[in-house]
Amino acid sequence: MAIFLTKDSKVIVQGMTGATGMKHTKLMLGDGTNIVGGVNPRKAGTSVDFDGTEVPVFGSVAEAMEKTGADVSVLFVPPAFAKAAVVEAIDAEIPLAVVITEGIAVHDSAAFWAYAQSKGNKTRIIGPNCPGLITPGQSNAGIIPGDITKPGRIGLVSKSGTLTYQMMYELRDIGFSSAVGIGGDPVIGTTHIDALAAFEADPETDLIVMIGEIGGDAEERAADFIASSVTKPVVGYVAGFTAPEGKTMGHAGAIVSGSSGTAQAKKEALEAAGVKVGKTPTETAKLARAILAG
Repeated sequence: MAIFLTKDSKVIVQGMTGATGMKHTKLMLGDGTNIVGGVNPRKAGTSVDFDGTEVPVFGSVAEAMEKTGADVSVLFVPPAFAKAAVVEAIDAEIPLAVVITEGIAVHDSAAFWAYAQSKGNKTRIIGPNCPGLITPGQSNAGIIPGDITKPGRIGLVSKSGTLTYQMMYELRDIGFSSAVGIGGDPVIGTTHIDALAAFEADPETDLIVMIGEIGGDAEERAADFIASSVTKPVVGYVAGFTAPEGKTMGHAGAIVSGSSGTAQAKKEALEAAGVKVGKTPTETAKLARAILAG
């Protein structure tokens, strides 16, 4: 079982023929991802050979979906063109769009997120500025290294790409049902709460690890949701305990103001909801081990 992404997912790559898209398409194919096409209007009708696997290039997301039955798009489109690419995916009503691109203007992210909502949220957006998501042993949509861990029964949702990888490595012997990197930008699609709800409903996930960052109030809102709606054990980590107060942390994409938004405030909110919170990623992994060991 998995959330959002399974071995049956048919994946297309918007921006596949660019250098970054080519590199990560090859890696995703190596992880067993069923990549059925790329999208580039200027190269429609051609194909790209990835070590013997021919992947066709289509002129639009709609055409790719019609010809292949694709239900996931991974976007490696430069920031200036990312909004148009996401809007195209939304118009085609692809169920899942994973926006890897870093550096998209907040106004553009807000615009395509609002557009998705106006269209009835038929397209789930993950990202932007995220590592994507992986269901180990089944499928990988994004840039998470596929060889860190194995299939297991831990669900992971994280704002930070690097900490996603570290937590997967720390708990690699236990394994993960799915790991979702939601991104650290001020405006993102899928939230901690969305992933928590999906893991709560997934019968193959026994424990959830949630990684947050200073700034904003996403973790506090997640704590409220955990208290009211999550029955499975949750272990948390908040990056930024050593950050100076009052500073804008670029990756967190938000300003820490007063006590709200600080690592300590988030830790207290999560602990009040029954979440065990580690001071370091390693300590967080130990807490998860202890719970799973019973």
